[in-house]
Amino acid sequence: MSAGPRPSVANLLPDETWSQLSETPDAVLVDVRTKPEWSFVGIPDLSPLGRSVLLSEWRQYPDMSVNPEFASALIDGLGDKLPSRIFFICRSGARSMEAATAVSAELGKRGLSAECINVAEGFEGDLDAENHRGTANGWQARGLPWRQS
Repeated sequence: MSAGPRPSVANLLPDETWSQLSETPDAVLVDVRTKPEWSFVGIPDLSPLGRSVLLSEWRQYPDMSVNPEFASALIDGLGDKLPSRIFFICRSGARSMEAATAVSAELGKRGLSAECINVAEGFEGDLDAENHRGTANGWQARGLPWRQS
């Protein structure tokens, strides 16, 4: 028995995401990494757009188990008027794709619609030749606004 069609989630590069956020006033960016990542690595800075990034752990630190309430809590937290686009970002693009897919599926179950988009490369990007992140690609390496607390 088939589980039905898998929700479709697009991938956009970080600079394309920034452009879309700039051009779409109701779009939101959800950082799905963990609290330690937000604190020690940094977060995207949307203040030049007059907005803030939403912080919500998809996988909960320290055991990295999926937060079973993530999709419902995010949708409920967005209120009565859903944004037209919801962008999801993590370290390198894998967790954010999982989160975007889960939210897309939950929206479908509720009969709601918003375009869920994964930020490919994520915040820190892929490992470079020295096995470090933040230099090869990703939000930081592409020179997009970010801050550290």
